[in-house]
Amino acid sequence: MTPPKTPCAANAKAPLLAAEAGLAGGPALTVRQIFWRRFFGHRLAVVSLAFLLLLSLLTAVAPVIEFLLGVDGNLVDLFNAKQPPSAQHPLGTDELGRDTLVRLLYGGQVSLIVGLAAALGSAVIGTLLGITAGYYGGRLDSLLMRFTDGVIALPILPLLIILAAVDLTKLGLSSDLASSESISIYRIVCLIALVGWTTVARLVRGATLSMKAREFVRAAEAMGASAPRIMLVHILPNVVSPIIVATTLSIGGIILLESVLSFLGLGIQPPLPSWGNMLTNAQELIWDAPVLAVYPGLLIFLTVIAFNFLGDGLQDALDPRAIEGRD
Repeated sequence: MTPPKTPCAANAKAPLLAAEAGLAGGPALTVRQIFWRRFFGHRLAVVSLAFLLLLSLLTAVAPVIEFLLGVDGNLVDLFNAKQPPSAQHPLGTDELGRDTLVRLLYGGQVSLIVGLAAALGSAVIGTLLGITAGYYGGRLDSLLMRFTDGVIALPILPLLIILAAVDLTKLGLSSDLASSESISIYRIVCLIALVGWTTVARLVRGATLSMKAREFVRAAEAMGASAPRIMLVHILPNVVSPIIVATTLSIGGIILLESVLSFLGLGIQPPLPSWGNMLTNAQELIWDAPVLAVYPGLLIFLTVIAFNFLGDGLQDALDPRAIEGRD
């Protein structure tokens, strides 16, 4: 007679049993099937993913929409300023007579590019520092983590405001390059990436500390594998889940931060549109044309919420302790 399992043993094996037998004693499921089942069980994450894909598609085809409408998103036409929606201008025009829909789509391109690029840059920096600190340990670990604590202690928004206000010509850039439209995007991405890596670094360090004690890592060390190979081939693939989740969750915050900097006039510089500087232009027209502030504000809100829900869904789907069959 088989002895009964203790509650601790039963709880520890519950995810494994769910993975092997499925929800109703069916055939074994692959890791990919388990991931998609859990993810699609998170309805808000699925809706958020659909919204973000649709938004990305619309922003990508902004030139096509601009061509089909027969408008120029940067053409100033003061005689048609603050016009209501029409066939040629589905969302009306702004305070300078420019098409609001087209500028929202181009602004979405900028905001999404900044969010994705800065999040990826932060993830790369945080992963390198975290995996190095966790694997080597000792004084190097202490030094890197104290440096991380110092960056966390910095007042991020005031620091970014100061750095964004730095005159790039004083750093050796030519005046033409410093005043170009694209340089403001690169500057914001670099600034946010340089201060936004701390969360990923802490997560990767903790996961690395756990992984380097596993048998397969010790076996690789015994076979003479180099430290970079062990970190990149054996440890990094096993700590990628928290990196994905943290990166996804950070995108919404980065978009919001870029919008704040652009709203303050220190982010994306006109005439290049972003949702933040569109809000800046609309703040003086809040009583005359409130929709000019509603449209970019609503898109910022929906995009940030969507990325947060998407991150929650990925966290549930990638968590090995998550309960199969989420309601």
